[in-house]
Amino acid sequence: MDIIDKLKNQALKNNGLAADKALDLFIEGADHPFRVMAAATEIREQCKDREIILCGIVNAKSGKCPEDCSFCAQSAYYETGVSSYRLKQAATILEEAAAAARSGAEMFGIVTSGKMIKAKKEWSEIFKAIDGVGKMGLKPCASLGIIDAQRARDLKTAGLFRYHHNLETSRSFFPNICTTHAYEEDVATVQTAKAAGLSVCSGGLIGLGEGITHRIELIETLRQLDVDSIPVNILTPIKGTPLARIAPLPPLEILMTIAVFRFMLPDRDIKLCGGKEKNLRQLLPLAIVAGANSLMTGNYLTTDGRDSALDQEMITDLGLRATREANPLCSCSAKARKTCGRQIGAKKTK
Repeated sequence: MDIIDKLKNQALKNNGLAADKALDLFIEGADHPFRVMAAATEIREQCKDREIILCGIVNAKSGKCPEDCSFCAQSAYYETGVSSYRLKQAATILEEAAAAARSGAEMFGIVTSGKMIKAKKEWSEIFKAIDGVGKMGLKPCASLGIIDAQRARDLKTAGLFRYHHNLETSRSFFPNICTTHAYEEDVATVQTAKAAGLSVCSGGLIGLGEGITHRIELIETLRQLDVDSIPVNILTPIKGTPLARIAPLPPLEILMTIAVFRFMLPDRDIKLCGGKEKNLRQLLPLAIVAGANSLMTGNYLTTDGRDSALDQEMITDLGLRATREANPLCSCSAKARKTCGRQIGAKKTK
């Protein structure tokens, strides 16, 4: 038995590869990337079947963030030209949720800029939107910054399925990326959401200048926090930010990173998110081969994604199936959207 098969069996037997073994896997993948990806596919299919989850998001409140995250187009510290606007009304958010449902999304995330939501009026709109997304048959998700225990319970009561809060990178590398809040604040928010009974989505960005050991450290932290879904974003350098001129990661290194994550967290959702098209280019389908079982589809917060129909086509061409069918011909009125959304959300691909 060679080292790749041995590490695959260890990952399955022990519900995840240890950090030191994960580094061995990454090094082995430098010479045998496609064998590592094939093993990651075996792990994904054994633990997650042959289904791919699609998720959509809305940039519900944009710009003027008081944090100095060095990659972010929405930080008030940098001149990036990004649009800034107040929280969208619930009705507008639901229009975008309906479009995501027609594209085959199973989950829909409401994302806001800033460290936290404070205004009661904003919370009222968010709760309305969460309720409406759920009534469409989608699983409502939200990324609203730092929350306390009471807000987490309020979100759960409102019908929220999953709370998203990225750690962005490892604890040891974080001071290179953000100086305006402590890493432990992010960790505490993940713990708070988990304690309230919410499913939790937490991951980060790769390509910030960190190395594979930092990425492994991040995954080890997420394993300790027992998160349910790990979004993997790949940096798209934004003009005006400190990381605007950073060199992009080679596509094979991105794929090996995804494979390492699958080996370390065999039974969790690994979601490929922002930057996937620009950084992986023609190798994008190999991200699923490398272990991803979920995709963010459509546009991102401040950058364009790609047509969701292409994601559906890619999943089918790989011999896999999306957890929900797309229904692009639907163009219901706002009055009929509730019923339509239930039909879209309820039908599974056989």
